[in-house]
Amino acid sequence: MGEINLYGIYIPILLVQAIVAYVLFKLFSPWVDRLIIKGWIALPSIFNLCFYLALLLLVHGLFVWLWV
Repeated sequence: MGEINLYGIYIPILLVQAIVAYVLFKLFSPWVDRLIIKGWIALPSIFNLCFYLALLLLVHGLFVWLWV
């Protein structure tokens, strides 16, 4: 994918995608926390990691789909 040149500073696209995925993760985390409190999720830390990676995959897919 490459990088973005912002006034001479090169910013990797993956960094931008990771930041967008983190913002989405923080927006969705109150709903996930409700499921953790109710006991529906057995291992919350592993679930949160997988949830963030799934959001990163989704954001990356959107970037690839919209970029091309």
